[in-house]
Amino acid sequence: MSKGRFSSILKLSVLSAVLAFTSNVSADPVKAAFVYIGPTGDHGWTYAHDEGVKYAKEKLGDDVIVTTIENVAENSDSERVITSLARKNDIVFTTSFGYMNPTIKVAKRYPDVKFEHATGYMLEDNVSVYSARFYEGRHVIGKIAGRMTESNVIGYIASFPIPEVIRGINSAFLAAKSVNPDVQIKVVWVYSWYDPGKEADAANALIAQGADVLMQHTDSTAAMTVAEEKGVHAFGQASNMREWGPNAQLTGIINDWGPYYADRIAAVRDGTWTSSDTFAGVQQGMVKFAPMNNNMPTEVKNEAMQAIIDLSMGAIHPFTGPINKQDGSPWLAEGETPPNFPDLLTMDFYVEGIDSQYPVSYTHLTLPTILLV
Repeated sequence: MSKGRFSSILKLSVLSAVLAFTSNVSADPVKAAFVYIGPTGDHGWTYAHDEGVKYAKEKLGDDVIVTTIENVAENSDSERVITSLARKNDIVFTTSFGYMNPTIKVAKRYPDVKFEHATGYMLEDNVSVYSARFYEGRHVIGKIAGRMTESNVIGYIASFPIPEVIRGINSAFLAAKSVNPDVQIKVVWVYSWYDPGKEADAANALIAQGADVLMQHTDSTAAMTVAEEKGVHAFGQASNMREWGPNAQLTGIINDWGPYYADRIAAVRDGTWTSSDTFAGVQQGMVKFAPMNNNMPTEVKNEAMQAIIDLSMGAIHPFTGPINKQDGSPWLAEGETPPNFPDLLTMDFYVEGIDSQYPVSYTHLTLPTILLV
């Protein structure tokens, strides 16, 4: 046998041995951690995120190990929790707006760890942001509310005066106004994401003020329960709340985080993760809807379904001018739509026609504080 032929056979043998060895050695699973603002049993915001995590685990199987921490307050505790998770995980998802500053601080100390912050807008090389266009969902339920109200008063239970919540109030009002010029919207701020007692009190207060349709940007099913008891209409928030309001719930906005979580964890596994800014809505399937209640008139259902179709095709934008701010100053000209940043992602005003007083800033969550950190 020639020396060259022997050398080639030896190289092939070594290569085969290496391939055989590596084929039997699986890569370490990605360690992914999730920080939750509330309990997974809220059947709202945190429940929806946890359902997304379950989807990712099912999709990725042994390729991921997941850790979740519930009930992490948006204060110094969150930085401590995020730091602890960064020491032990490859990627950390922080799932509430008020985690933005702590996420950025910790990310700078752990440059080799990936971070994903929900509903924020501050990016770093190792920090992505992601959010859903919840205001698209509010556009649909606003149209329904405008048609279904008999008192012409819509009640809105709001958590904190942050852009995400303000966008929803404005979008719902504009949509309702487009089908019912006489409609009013009354807002009660509970300054909490999850407080069933406060949410129920707010629902009762709004009903006492004449509201016969309730919306919420809070996380529990308390408002839906009150709506069912009092015989008024309501909409599910973040998930399908029909169980708590079989007659009251007209539909619900559903947040579907699962595909995003699976994709981002897979990107860490595959070494393809990069910092990105995701702002997805109906068109991308991140915002979905619970089934329409059979107690809705057919024409109202059809109008709502057409709005969903139009949103899914990118044919409409809930904020299309002319739109003025609450004080009458121009915001959007005829046919104009706003950019994501700064207009949508930092929205801090009511639109014209909303009579409620704009809320006092809530120190640790509002834009001025964020910009100064």
